[in-house]
Amino acid sequence: MFAVRKTITSVVSAVVLASGLAVGAAGPASAATCPSSASPVIDGASASWSLRCSGGGVTVAGWLQDTRMDGKCAVVRINAGNGAYRKKSACNSGVRQQFSFTFARTNSAQVRLAIA
Repeated sequence: MFAVRKTITSVVSAVVLASGLAVGAAGPASAATCPSSASPVIDGASASWSLRCSGGGVTVAGWLQDTRMDGKCAVVRINAGNGAYRKKSACNSGVRQQFSFTFARTNSAQVRLAIA
């Protein structure tokens, strides 16, 4: 009976560990190219942005809002296709921030909404 219990425990542990590694190893979302837009909503934050291309560059413009009184901030993180990085934060429930960032020599950007 002990051997069966040990085998079951080992199998369950391996499955839990493997599923955790699969989640942790998930790749980043693919970058969006012009023109595109998104309006994500997560627990504690909402945002809306668009990507526009002009003159060999991309502009990412929109807003983000903190929607929960938890002492954390809503954050938009932008990784441009040329390697540049920018972020904008909105802190305190109900606070909305506008943003507009232009990146030269690219037509894509990866934009993410998070709580920090």
